[in-house]
Amino acid sequence: MEMTTIKTTVLDLMYQGGWVMWALLIFSIIALGSFVERGWALRKARTDMKTYLTGLTKALLDGQSVSEAMKISEATRGPAPRVAMAGLRHFKSSSSHLEKSLERRAQGEVRRLHRGLGILATTAVTAPLLGFLGTVTGMMDSFQALVDASLSDPGLVALGIKEALTTTAAGLIIAVPTQIAHNILASRVEIITGDIEEVANFLLEARESVS
Repeated sequence: MEMTTIKTTVLDLMYQGGWVMWALLIFSIIALGSFVERGWALRKARTDMKTYLTGLTKALLDGQSVSEAMKISEATRGPAPRVAMAGLRHFKSSSSHLEKSLERRAQGEVRRLHRGLGILATTAVTAPLLGFLGTVTGMMDSFQALVDASLSDPGLVALGIKEALTTTAAGLIIAVPTQIAHNILASRVEIITGDIEEVANFLLEARESVS
């Protein structure tokens, strides 16, 4: 019985807020889907850098075997090993050529990591604005209703303002967790970007050591 009441209340709020509430609902669904997809993708993108760099050190510096380093990179998941693979293919070329190869692949991987974060950032910024817009339009409708009633029912204004403020509350309720989600994912991207920079610097230094 309680669950039915809650559902009815939510639907009432949706209808009270008008089209803005439905727009906010669409934004929230898209943001949630983006967060789940990016969270899963970034989780798979993490690399055990300590183990990975230990293997590269043994292969390149101790054994001086580029092919072994490539095997280790192929067997390790994440953007950092993929960037390393791009560099290892040109490991015996000049340092400048190696650096350019690493830079090109790193830029592509970083772009992939940031994919979807824009949706969360846009939702976090747009949701409160949409909520405020709904409040403004709702209050305009309320005053118009009061005029139509020839000022005979002031309660219409109070009811209209209550309904209009629903959109502002909804916008903030969506924006706050979305911003938090964006910050969490952005921090994970920063960590993985650091892993990419670390492996790129390692390969450049290893190239100088074996030359």
